[in-house]
Amino acid sequence: MPRVQSFLLVVANLLIPVALLVFATGFFPYKPFMPGLATYEKLGWEEKMGWSKAPEPKFDRLVFMVVDALRSDFVFGEESGMDFVQSLIRSGSAIPFTAHATSPTITMPRVKAMTTGSIPSFLDVILNFAESDTSSTLSTQDTWLAQLKAMEGGKLVMYGDDTWLKLFPSFFEREDGTSSFFVSDFTEVDNNVTRHVPAELLNSDWNAMIMHYLGLDHIGHKTGPKGPNMIPKQKEMDGIVRQIFEAIENEDHLSNTLFVLCGDHGMNEGGNHGGSAPGETSPALVFMSPKIKKITEFLNRESPVEPLQEFDYYKKIEQSDIAPTLAGLLGFPIPRNNLGVFIEDFLYFWDDGYDRIHLLLQNAMQMRKIVKANFPNQKWLHETEEVLCKEDMSSGEELACRWQKAGQMMSTFASVHPQMRVDYLYAFCRAAQEIMSSTASNYDVPRLVLGTFLAILSLSLTVITLFPKFKSITATGFSYALTLVLYGVLMFASSYVEEEHHFWYWTTSAWFFYLFISSSREKWFSKFIFHPAIMLLFLHRIARRWNQTGQKYAGAPDIVHSPMLRGPNSIVLWSLIGATYMDIAIRLAKHVSRSIAEYDKKTGEVEDNDANRFIGTLAVLPLGATAFVFKLAFTAQDAPELVQGINEGMLAWVGQLSLVDLARMVFGGIALSGSWIAFAEWKRSRGRKEGKGNGDLAVALFDLTAIFLVTQTKSQNIPLYLIFRMQIFFLTLLDLSPTAITLTTLLLSQSSFFILGNSNAISSIDLSNSYNGISGYNVGLVGILLFLSNWAGPVYFSLAGILLLGQHGKLRRNINVSEMDSRDWVAQERQHLEHLAKKEDEGAERRNGWGAWRDHIALLTLFTAGGVGAVMAACTALRTHLFIWTVFSPKFLYAMAWGVAFHFGVSVGLGSVFWWAGSW
Repeated sequence: MPRVQSFLLVVANLLIPVALLVFATGFFPYKPFMPGLATYEKLGWEEKMGWSKAPEPKFDRLVFMVVDALRSDFVFGEESGMDFVQSLIRSGSAIPFTAHATSPTITMPRVKAMTTGSIPSFLDVILNFAESDTSSTLSTQDTWLAQLKAMEGGKLVMYGDDTWLKLFPSFFEREDGTSSFFVSDFTEVDNNVTRHVPAELLNSDWNAMIMHYLGLDHIGHKTGPKGPNMIPKQKEMDGIVRQIFEAIENEDHLSNTLFVLCGDHGMNEGGNHGGSAPGETSPALVFMSPKIKKITEFLNRESPVEPLQEFDYYKKIEQSDIAPTLAGLLGFPIPRNNLGVFIEDFLYFWDDGYDRIHLLLQNAMQMRKIVKANFPNQKWLHETEEVLCKEDMSSGEELACRWQKAGQMMSTFASVHPQMRVDYLYAFCRAAQEIMSSTASNYDVPRLVLGTFLAILSLSLTVITLFPKFKSITATGFSYALTLVLYGVLMFASSYVEEEHHFWYWTTSAWFFYLFISSSREKWFSKFIFHPAIMLLFLHRIARRWNQTGQKYAGAPDIVHSPMLRGPNSIVLWSLIGATYMDIAIRLAKHVSRSIAEYDKKTGEVEDNDANRFIGTLAVLPLGATAFVFKLAFTAQDAPELVQGINEGMLAWVGQLSLVDLARMVFGGIALSGSWIAFAEWKRSRGRKEGKGNGDLAVALFDLTAIFLVTQTKSQNIPLYLIFRMQIFFLTLLDLSPTAITLTTLLLSQSSFFILGNSNAISSIDLSNSYNGISGYNVGLVGILLFLSNWAGPVYFSLAGILLLGQHGKLRRNINVSEMDSRDWVAQERQHLEHLAKKEDEGAERRNGWGAWRDHIALLTLFTAGGVGAVMAACTALRTHLFIWTVFSPKFLYAMAWGVAFHFGVSVGLGSVFWWAGSW
């Protein structure tokens, strides 16, 4: 029977990633597009309107400058550092807009929207992080780059974010790409672009130059929108704008150049992006040229200005409107998959009203093809027939009605004012844009159903594996089942998904209160204030107040942003950080001391002494000190507001150190210490009798992992590990069953994820520690560090749960901060093992070996399969929901990370290593 259970558990675990993959292929398909390049076609009204050719273009050259994460207030606000751009707005040489960037606000889908005019697939969120991916190329799609390249003598040059090189392979005459993910670099990544600008401004062989600057986005990820480096970076970008604009004014070959400055997306108050917060969806957009004064001569725009609404400055347009506007201004056909609308301000470059109609009619005819392809069964009546419009029309009927009204206006007598025709064409185009942009994705429903079924099958197999445990119903088992059911139900509510942290906070608190009630009858727990469960509740309350997260209260006061840890009081923060590193270093010193002590094979005791402890302290001190100095140097460069209370001389010294070298020294010290301790324990294990292992290696590996996780955590969150450590200490004082340990591990893993400031929004992903010890972009290493830095809390408690579970087997009990001599613990452990050896029932076997580990993994698999299944069922049922792309789709991506990277990689993979190490 145990073998059958183990086999079913393996199959259940393998089904989870398969289910996620199948579901993802149906939920995130590439949207279909019409291949080939658009060409000018007859519109049907040429003879009536007297059109012989398309309106003359107003520009013959384009400079397209993207500043990554250029939020609207960075250009138009009172505190902006872009004075020159603001002067161009005031003088009439620039027209400003706030461009609405739809979710997901990630670089790749935003570049796709700007170049094709279409709405990208949400799958681009995943592909955006795969630096080597080429499956998302736009080489076969119609874009304004392809149209410019197809023109006579068309040549493109590109410098900056290599996302463009991935999207447009072999498009550019000259190119120099930079990695968009090396967020530790604020300067070189931009200098590598700027160094090409002077020479290219003197060249006349290109008709489009694209630049994509990354430094401002990197500053945002590191220090937020109000960081000390933000205004200097804005001034630097403003200087580049000045250099290019003055060249346009002075160089003859640039006299007909259109200069576009824009952001691909914005950023939230944490400096991140990916979601749908106003700051993330509101990048700046500015069209600049001396020729623009022709259409702004009667306008007196002020700059800077106050926003009309949050981050809404001047007129707000869709980011997809860039593509058809460039097509009209530069004289090429509108890309075939475009859903953008020509920006009305630029119509007045053409004095003839019929030229304006011609431009807009091209836009409307192109969008009509897309509408007809999406509504193939809609009866599109001839333009001259009577319009059959009614109330409560479907989307297709509404667009048919608007098109016919526009067609009737185009076919009426020439005495109709051109502006009336323009108004009707705009009415159709904007309605088509709104309806087609919100049309549900082409989901593969059978795949959605199959993926959900596979998750349910995994759940069922796990239930079969655990069936023997269901013979008796316990309060712990009921609590576990209730947690799983409530979690699954809440996944169907968007507001609960956004505020999921509250569920875990309250569920964890309720569980700790139950532990108090269930164990309060024990004699030595009679005093309420000293009860371990009460202390767990108290510590949990502090931890959950450390960071505000979610959507509704993201900006509410918390401990991290309080004056007690910032400014002159930052010395308090660094005292706590130092205490955290010191606590880990003291425990590591004990492990090193034990590794060099003599071992008695007969008694199983370690003959430790003061000399060994002194040597152990000397051996570990450099590792702890280096880790602390690295964190101080890292914070001094990236968040100087957190080190204001530190001695200036010390800050000047650490400022000269290499962050990459320091991080490598820390990681190298961890690896060296782990290798030494593992080698020492291996040598001892060769002389031990079976059953003599005390699990010290597993505890040592846990402490080494702890110092690594602390290094991968934001400085302001490091003191939380002192709280986490104390929580583990109080848990060891409670006599928890294996099932209770698993449930506690699950609750603390989930709640610690949110306690560290994470949420279910893509914008909460922190990139700041993803390059520790890495001097360049490496997708594998960066991906691992990215995951471990964002899931540091869950990893910590997942591995701590293995040690807690080991108290019922062969692991050493001393995982708390106790000063009791290790020999006493060894003697107690031997007695404990002898006691277990006398029990021959199945329950004792399960607690003392593979059975306990199998049940632990089975319970974690049960929750993972159930949770993943609930998320997929919610996404399937609510696939037409208004928040499917802003709430449920990001939650599914997080479910993938929890199901594959955390459950498979940490709970099962790394957890197995710890369980095996506990047998030494």
